[in-house]
Amino acid sequence: MARDIETTLREILGTGPFHEQMGMELVRYDAEAGSVEILLRWQRAFEREEGTKQWHGGPIAALIDIAGDLALVALLGRGIPTIDLHVNYVRPAIDTDLVATARTLRAGRSVGVVDVEVRDVGRRIVAVGRGTYSTLAPEPRG
Repeated sequence: MARDIETTLREILGTGPFHEQMGMELVRYDAEAGSVEILLRWQRAFEREEGTKQWHGGPIAALIDIAGDLALVALLGRGIPTIDLHVNYVRPAIDTDLVATARTLRAGRSVGVVDVEVRDVGRRIVAVGRGTYSTLAPEPRG
């Protein structure tokens, strides 16, 4: 029996020290389209400068990378390593949760490309990114 995609996505988001620290939540996904929506709640640990409540770019870039990866996981059903990531910051995010929407543009035999938009709670675009990921099937072990 094929593994449930939603279970796989939720396990990826909740497994490992980095993902646990980030505390991301799966909002929705579409396995056929290869798209996901991920919520990242504001934490003081993400603050750029003490007392500003402005997001540091690092957690935003990580959100983009992880959402892009999960869009391909939704489509292909397995983990995908990142090859390249481009991020453009559009406006500061201050004292707000963020939602990343990732859409697969291409899932070829060796490379997948995903576009990601990150919006604040007012639905304003905070950052956009494009990730390139290896879609090569894992080599058999042993």
